[in-house]
Amino acid sequence: MKQRGIFSPADILLPREHFEAWSVIACDQFTSNPDYWEEVRRTAGEHPSTLHLIYPEVYLGQGNADEVTASINRTMLEYAERGILEEYRDALIYVERVQRDGKVRQGLIGAVDLEEYDYNEGSTSRIRATEKTVLERIPPRVEVRKNATMELPHILMLIDDVARAIIEPLGEAAARGEMKKLYDFELMLGGGHLRGYLVPSEMSEGICRRIDALGALHGGITLAVGDGNHSLATAKACRALEATEQNRYALCELVNIHSEALVFEPIFRSAEGVDADVLFSAFGDYLNAHTDAANAPQQITFVCGERREVIHVSAPPHALAVGTVQLFLDDYRTVHPELVIDYIHDEEELLSLTKDGKTCGFLYDCMGKSELFEAVDKEGVLPRKTFSMGSSRDKRYYTEARKIK
Repeated sequence: MKQRGIFSPADILLPREHFEAWSVIACDQFTSNPDYWEEVRRTAGEHPSTLHLIYPEVYLGQGNADEVTASINRTMLEYAERGILEEYRDALIYVERVQRDGKVRQGLIGAVDLEEYDYNEGSTSRIRATEKTVLERIPPRVEVRKNATMELPHILMLIDDVARAIIEPLGEAAARGEMKKLYDFELMLGGGHLRGYLVPSEMSEGICRRIDALGALHGGITLAVGDGNHSLATAKACRALEATEQNRYALCELVNIHSEALVFEPIFRSAEGVDADVLFSAFGDYLNAHTDAANAPQQITFVCGERREVIHVSAPPHALAVGTVQLFLDDYRTVHPELVIDYIHDEEELLSLTKDGKTCGFLYDCMGKSELFEAVDKEGVLPRKTFSMGSSRDKRYYTEARKIK
């Protein structure tokens, strides 16, 4: 792989056939819905599938992590030995994801340099985490990756290209038939449609150079992590264990934050293990005791069963509503460790989880995407799980892979 700066071409692996069975959604989706993942298993059937190369987080904590990890590693070797994957050397892949709303999200697959990435608070690195990294989430992922022979990314990186001069022209070239189409298929279980094109090698250097130049806009921030920060942090941690030329890089998809198809949506909180009346009362007490007049008013909705309470917070303790809720839940759990918090990407999904009256939920608005780079530049990392780029079924599916050993 020829390094061309912070973002560069990579040796990318793709299946030779059966893309519909091969590609599955990111492992951190539908974490409270095992039925979804069983349907993935049925849909993939006997075909080679990335389902067997990842560890869906819905199954974490079931006590068989070592067996699952060993199976993942064996399957990676098996797929390589069977020759089901084709390698495209020193490549960039332009992708078009037709979302459920019909909009097309354009992206660019390549590798980022982990030497330019630091997820720690106060970082001034060129690749910046946008949300707080939960350190305890990294070791379990390291166990999966450290002996893996390939990586499969669900990482979405953001660039601030207001002129739309880097990724968008590739769509025009694809429409003119100037790029080889590598895949064109329907994603399973309502994930939309995916097309991928091989970027001509003579275009790659100029693309990477223009990406490098974006760092002058926001205090040196060239790329901001939109989705998959913990996967990127895991890649960084594995490199610290054993530094090689291959694991210096991590495969990802680049997306322009100004894409009309890219929508920021809130990630809601659900809470289990506590009585709804008790939790609601404690939330009110917390808001009364923790105020900051410098923050704009917020509206937060508490849901449980048929109950729907709209709370107007005049002087919230955090500038973002999600931060206000997270501060409260973190504080409450210090005294009530039985509280179980989950992060839910869709309002429909949250309401489904809370309709039995045993799980509580918090609904609120999301920050605007145009605020992201400036917010990270000025404020540093945001509260963990602050926003989601699109709905859960529009999340990135595992399609491309890369050898890391």
